[in-house]
This record gives sequence, C-alpha cells and structure tokens, in this order.
Amino acid sequence: MDISIHYTFLPHTDAEAALGFYRDLLGFEVRQDVGYEGMRWITVGPAGSATSIVLHPPAADPGISDAERETILDLIAKGVYGAVTLATDDLDALFEKLEAGGADVVQEPTDQDYGVRDCAFRDPSGNLIRVNQR
Repeated sequence: MDISIHYTFLPHTDAEAALGFYRDLLGFEVRQDVGYEGMRWITVGPAGSATSIVLHPPAADPGISDAERETILDLIAKGVYGAVTLATDDLDALFEKLEAGGADVVQEPTDQDYGVRDCAFRDPSGNLIRVNQR
C-alpha cells in the first residue's frame, strides 16, 4: 500500500501576504488560486513535489458561530493555530534567505537535543513554519 500526503491546510488572513511568503520568499509554485464570495483558497507547493499546502480563509465554515470564529482568529494571531514542518538540504542558506526577506524569525538554526537541526519562522498569518535540515 502506497500512501502519501497530498494536501495539508493552513489558514491565511491576507492572501497577498501569504503569496509573498510562500511563492516569493520560499519559492513555492502556485498550483491553484480560487476565489469565492470575497475569500481565496491558494494551493502552493515545492516544484516537483506532489505535496501541497492549501492556504485557506479561516473560519469560513457557515456552521461556526461568531464567538468560535473570533476564538479561531485569536489563536491564529497568537501563532498557535496552524503549523507545518518543511525540510531542506541547506538549512543555513534558507534561514539567511528568509531572514533577509523579512520573515518573522522564531528560532535560529539550532542543533536540537532530539537529533534534528532546525529553525522556525511565522508566516504572515502567524502559522509556525519549522524547517529541518535534511
């Protein structure tokens, strides 16, 4: 049985800022950019990879109450709602590129006690983006 991850979802609170981070800074290709009733769903991913991240409008479900929507937006703003871990062959070079591009640095490249070298950023919506050295 061959199973792979096709999509993962992260909320975005500003579609243009999300594109600036994922497309322009990380270099991901835009696979879809779909608008509906003033909202946008943007699918991005690394060139050559079948795995995609769908950047979606948060709390767009009509079954969510106003109080729940406010809670979700508060959690996103705090940076504790969504996260993804990426991997690269050259962590230090990617870190320097992201830092120079103005990305919100959470952690500089660090050799972790659990055997991983990684760094961390927040995307423009506050999602935690960890990057591991491959």
